[in-house]
Amino acid sequence: MSDHGRRIARNAAVVAGATLVSRILGFVRDIIVAFALGAGLFADAFFVAFRIPNLLRRLFGEGSLTMAFIPIYSRLMEEEGEEAAQAMARSAAAWLAVVLVGITLVVELLARPLTMAIAPGFLDNHEQFTVTVDLVRICFPYVVLICGVALCMGILNSRNHFLAPALAPVALNVSLIGAALFGYFAGYNVAYCMAYGVLIGGAAQWLLQQPFLGRTGFSWRGPWSWRNKGVARMGMLMLPTVFGAAVYQLNILLGTLLASFLPVGSVSYLYYADRLVQFPLGVFGIAISTAALPSLSRLAAKGEMAEYDEALSASLGLTLFISLPAAAGLIGLASPVIGLLFQRGAFTPEAVTATSNALVAYSVGLPFIALSRPLVAGFYALEDTRTPVKIAVLCLAANIGLGVLLMQFLAHVGLALAVSASSLLNFGLLYVLLCRKRGSSPLPVGAALRMLLLSALIGGGAFLSAGWRPWWVLLIPAWIGIYMFLSLVLGLKEARLFADMFRSRVRRKLAGRK
Repeated sequence: MSDHGRRIARNAAVVAGATLVSRILGFVRDIIVAFALGAGLFADAFFVAFRIPNLLRRLFGEGSLTMAFIPIYSRLMEEEGEEAAQAMARSAAAWLAVVLVGITLVVELLARPLTMAIAPGFLDNHEQFTVTVDLVRICFPYVVLICGVALCMGILNSRNHFLAPALAPVALNVSLIGAALFGYFAGYNVAYCMAYGVLIGGAAQWLLQQPFLGRTGFSWRGPWSWRNKGVARMGMLMLPTVFGAAVYQLNILLGTLLASFLPVGSVSYLYYADRLVQFPLGVFGIAISTAALPSLSRLAAKGEMAEYDEALSASLGLTLFISLPAAAGLIGLASPVIGLLFQRGAFTPEAVTATSNALVAYSVGLPFIALSRPLVAGFYALEDTRTPVKIAVLCLAANIGLGVLLMQFLAHVGLALAVSASSLLNFGLLYVLLCRKRGSSPLPVGAALRMLLLSALIGGGAFLSAGWRPWWVLLIPAWIGIYMFLSLVLGLKEARLFADMFRSRVRRKLAGRK
C-alpha cells in the first residue's frame, strides 16, 4: 500500500478510536438523561429545542462547511503558501461569525413563531409551549459555537491533525451528563440545566481545538478580508453541500412518513435497526472519508493525480475491508444482537423478529453506504460538489419510489430494502462518474472479491453460532481474528497494514514501560 494509503489508515484509526469513545459516552449520556430528565413535558420541550440547532449543525456545520473548506484551504496552501491559507481561514471565521450571530438574533426575536412551526401540538399546553420557547432561546447560540468547531476541524484536518476534532463530541457529552446530574441532585430544573449544558459543551468543544491549532502553527491573529476570494469560492462550494445535507434529512423524514402508514411499531423497528447499522458507519465509514479528504485535496491541489488515484483506491479498499465483514456479522447475528440489546419489558419476541428482519435488509446496503463516503470526498477534493448532490436527489426519488412499491409486499422490511437499493444506486453512479472524470478505476476488484468471500464465510459461521446462547457473544472476537488471519493468508494489503499498525503500537507501549 502507498504512503498516502498508510497515512489515511493511521488518521482513520485515530478518528475511529475517538468516535468510538464518543459513541460509548453518548450511550451513557442517554442513560443518565433518561434517569434525570425522564419522559414528560420538560423532556419533550428540551428535545424539540435542541433539535433546531442540531439540524442546522448538520446542514451548515460539520459536513457542508468542512467539506467545502478543506479543498480550498489545501489548494491555497500549495499554490499561495501558508499566509494566504491562514488569511482565508480568518476571513471565513469573520463571515461565519457575522452570518450566524445575525441568524441567532433573528431566532431569539422569533422564537415563539419558530416553536409554533416545529411543534404546533405544544400550543394545546401553554406551559409546555412556553418552556420550549425558553429552551429554544437558550440552546440556539450553540449553532455559532459548533460551526466554529467545524471550521477548526477543517483547519486541523488540512494540517494533518485529526484527534482533537474527533474528540470534540466527547466534550458535549460530558457537559450534558454533568448538567443533567447537577440539575437532578441540586434540585434545579433539569431541562434548563441541560440547555445551558449545550452552550457549555459547545464552548468546550471550541476551546479544545485551540491549543492544537497553535501547535500546528495556525494563529487567529493576522491579515483577513471581507472580500477574500477563497471564502467566496468556499461559499459557492457550500451551496450544493448544504442542499445535499437537506436531501439526506428529507430522506429520513419521508422514510418515517411512509412507515407511519404501516402497522403500529414499524417506525420503531426501523429506528432500532438503523441505530445498529449506523454504529459501524459512524465509527469506521466516516473515519475513513474524514481522513481521506485532506489527503485527496492536497494531491489534487498539487496536480499529483496518479497519487490521488492511489489514495482513493486505498480509501475504498480500507472501507471494504471493514464494512463487508461488519455487514456479514450483522446479517448473521441480527436476531441474537437485537434480542440481547432490546428484548426486555415492552419489547416482545415479535418485536425482536421484526427489527431483526429490518436489520438484515439495512445491512445489505451497509458496504455501499460506506463506499459512497470516500467517493464523495473524491469529488469534493476535485472541487466538484454539484455531481454528488445531483446523484443524491436522483437516489432520493429512487428510495421513495422503491419504498412505496416494496412496502406493499414486505411492509417495513421493504422500506429498509429500498434504502439498501438506493445506496447501491448511489455508489454505482458516483463510481461510474468519478471513473469517467479521472479516466481510471480506483476500486481494487481482486481484493474486493477476496474480502467478499471471506466475509461470506465469517457471516455464515456467525449465523450457525447464533443459537449457541450465550457463546455467540464470546465468539465475536474469534470471528474477527479468523477474518484477519485468513486475510493475511490471502495477501490482502489492508490486513497487513492493520497488523503492522497493531505491532507498532504494541512495540511503542512496551518501549514506554521500559
